[in-house]
Amino acid sequence: MWCYYICFHYQFNIIKIFLAVFSIQFLSGNTNANTDNNVTNSIDSLITIKEDFLKIRETLSRIGVSSRKEKKLYQSCHILHKQGLYFIVHFKELFALDGKQANLSQNDVERRNAITKLLEEWDLLEIVGIAEPRAPLSQIKILSFREKDEWVLETKYNIGKKRDD
Repeated sequence: MWCYYICFHYQFNIIKIFLAVFSIQFLSGNTNANTDNNVTNSIDSLITIKEDFLKIRETLSRIGVSSRKEKKLYQSCHILHKQGLYFIVHFKELFALDGKQANLSQNDVERRNAITKLLEEWDLLEIVGIAEPRAPLSQIKILSFREKDEWVLETKYNIGKKRDD
């Protein structure tokens, strides 16, 4: 009976995951030709959190691509909570979910996967599925908490906020 419950629970969660991903796509109005690719990418970024949501969000604010000219870090990924599920998403994926133009490259996906894998190695989350392929860590700048005040942290997407430009 115990095994049956676990198997049923696992199957139910997989169905819930697929329904949530398709719901996100439908609600975002994303009906372009890349929808299948976006669904696959969203499933790859599905996670279960082990630590506090805010801790993961703060950590992600210190991981990204740095400017060559100044001490400025552009945040690459965000944590998205949608319909009871958590995703690590590249900021360009968020633009696409909003129906805006976004050129999500293979390198962007690889960088997102590398960042997600780092968070898993730091025991902040658990990846559901496979986060492959991954970009080399040399493409990603990681600031320690102590370095944070020495840098300008830039986000290209603000979840839940209207950006003033």
